[in-house]
Amino acid sequence: MSNVDTPKRRGPYAKSAERRRSIVDAAFEVFASQGYRGGSLQDVANRVGLSQTSLLHYFPSKADLLVAVLNKRDAEADTGPIGQGEHDFETTLVDQAKYNESVPGLIELYSVLCGEAVTTDYPGREYFVSRFGRLRSEYSAELIQLRERGRLRPGVDPERAAASIVALWDGIQLQWLLEPRVDMAACLKDYLDSIILPLAEITEPS
Repeated sequence: MSNVDTPKRRGPYAKSAERRRSIVDAAFEVFASQGYRGGSLQDVANRVGLSQTSLLHYFPSKADLLVAVLNKRDAEADTGPIGQGEHDFETTLVDQAKYNESVPGLIELYSVLCGEAVTTDYPGREYFVSRFGRLRSEYSAELIQLRERGRLRPGVDPERAAASIVALWDGIQLQWLLEPRVDMAACLKDYLDSIILPLAEITEPS
């Protein structure tokens, strides 16, 4: 009996998973550049060398493909500072803004699909409604903790500030797409500095 290892054959499941990933990658690029409404399944199929009928074998509908693309977008973002959770709130947000700039297509995809989410019968609407609600809740909780530690500036309402952070970040990303010289991270940091006191300014109780 030979002791020489033979390479394992890749089964149909592995090939199918790889094909699905290639389709999602192609859809990511199509939707980022053309939007969900403008980008067609045929556009996606052409990028991966499939017929539209074959593509539908992997994703039964365009809406199913959109969900997969949004999940890919989240997975890409989660590999950044926010997914690591190693730094304080304000540093993490600023570092995440810098990271997002470095991932090709990430901001384009998000901005285009988010804009389309306000249109009638958009299949990704609930994703964005849920995402905004989650971010407001998470940021508000972080700001409340900062207030309890004496780091939130007087008069700042955590819930309104949380909504403002989301709005500022989304708006700055859009401006950056149209004019790359806009410094997203710096703009975000300026606002956070205006509502959060640096540690050096915290007065220790006597």
